[in-house]
Amino acid sequence: MQETFQQMKKTGVIAVMRNMTPDTILPVAKALKNGGVNVLEITVETPKVLSLIEMVKDEFDQDVLVGAGTVLDAETARAALMAGASFIFSPTVRKETIEITKRYGAVSVAGAFTPTEIVTAYESGADMIKVFPSSVLGPKFFRDVRGPLPHIPLMPTGGVDVNNVEDYIQAGAVAVGAGSTLVKGVEVITEQYLNELTSKATQFVNAVKNARKGG
Repeated sequence: MQETFQQMKKTGVIAVMRNMTPDTILPVAKALKNGGVNVLEITVETPKVLSLIEMVKDEFDQDVLVGAGTVLDAETARAALMAGASFIFSPTVRKETIEITKRYGAVSVAGAFTPTEIVTAYESGADMIKVFPSSVLGPKFFRDVRGPLPHIPLMPTGGVDVNNVEDYIQAGAVAVGAGSTLVKGVEVITEQYLNELTSKATQFVNAVKNARKGG
């Protein structure tokens, strides 16, 4: 679990993948990996999500971390973990979901919006707190919250793009979640789409590195 957590922080960018299919998941995952984004969250409302998690796990093994997102209950978390998920993302604080995730030795990322929810999630065992929707709060919120709560790892999700990712990292975020600003679900995969995806992934990763260097 600790290795997974450290890899998530090191990469600094978690790709939030929606509307994936058995035909698109592996080419998209490879394009993201080629751009340096090797932590992939597949949201559970996606049809055949357990199969998709298994496909990525089987194809890339340790080279890519794959987990489940938008997990609302412990039963769904367990199913995803049994399929090979290394982490579980939840949009809210649900203690049972956190507990089952930790029981299986995986990383728990719980969603929160207020300082009280952030502390509650962390005290319930979450390894990292996903602040969502961060677009409503902005980087200044992270800087202000880090003052009294510097020990809690925070990551913004919702509205994070290549233009503001550095601001969030410099404000104290340990990583960022990037959804449609990085990965847009498409029915037909083209070489142009994959090349653009790799390029955008590279931009995200470089922005995180630059921010951490104080650039």
